[in-house]
Amino acid sequence: MTVGALTRRVAALMASLAFLATAASAHAACAVGAPGATMSVDAGGTGRPFLLRRPAITDAPAPLLILLHGSGGDGGKMLAASGLEATAERHGFLVAAPTAAIPAGKGFAWNIPGVPTVTGKIPDASDADDVAYLAALVDGLVAQGCVEPARVYVTGLSGGGRMASWLGCVAADRYGAIAPVVGLRAGNPRPDKPDEPDPASCRPDRPMPVIAFAGDRDTTNPTQGGGAGYWQYTMHAAEQRWAALNGCQDPPTTQWVAPSVYEERYSGCRDNADVVGRMTVGGGHTWLADNDALWAFVSRYRRDGR
Repeated sequence: MTVGALTRRVAALMASLAFLATAASAHAACAVGAPGATMSVDAGGTGRPFLLRRPAITDAPAPLLILLHGSGGDGGKMLAASGLEATAERHGFLVAAPTAAIPAGKGFAWNIPGVPTVTGKIPDASDADDVAYLAALVDGLVAQGCVEPARVYVTGLSGGGRMASWLGCVAADRYGAIAPVVGLRAGNPRPDKPDEPDPASCRPDRPMPVIAFAGDRDTTNPTQGGGAGYWQYTMHAAEQRWAALNGCQDPPTTQWVAPSVYEERYSGCRDNADVVGRMTVGGGHTWLADNDALWAFVSRYRRDGR
């Protein structure tokens, strides 16, 4: 082999090694938190920390599920109650458990504009913008190479479920699907007819896949309607409104999916954005989601990353 040929081979080898080093660096780009651990992380420079669970099985950009606590709660207690850390390990996604900023009892409540919190306070300009806060949380994790921007989803309990619903209404361009638990809404109650969703308050700019979980013995957010001023209309009305927003064409179907759990499904929707309601017979106001079913549904969907 000539000196020139040897030089070219060495140059090619060095180029290959440089490419592999770059690929390895990109693969291991996420330096937030630690694999297999739950740690406190700052949300995109906002100064408001959240808990992040990274699965041990991957350090590459992964899907993200945001978990929103109920009114009067916080991210840590919600993460423990949901059992989603174990689900994340099985399926290889990240879980972020933030805490709201509006004081409510021993915890906090989310800012849904125009809707009173459980304390009766209507958020005003002095309260944190939680839509912007959660966007900063996502953008920070994407920028640090931890999250696939096209695979970000939101779930939440009670007031957190209502906040997840609100994100579906006003930030559909950011989230692939929503999964409210005992908290599905489709906009605020109409001022003149509170037993109906107000169309003006929920106008997503793309179809939003929805899976919701509830119990028919819930007296806090009753599935049959009524309750507090922020609730009022039935869960069925919320499902129907999301189906209309998503342009679902097929007749709804109902089937039993587990003992004491039946599912209402609206399909034939634009972008295959199904709307599913799972009802637990005898279930109350608690985390009664089937976590594996929740993840199987939301993870089917992607949105165009930004």
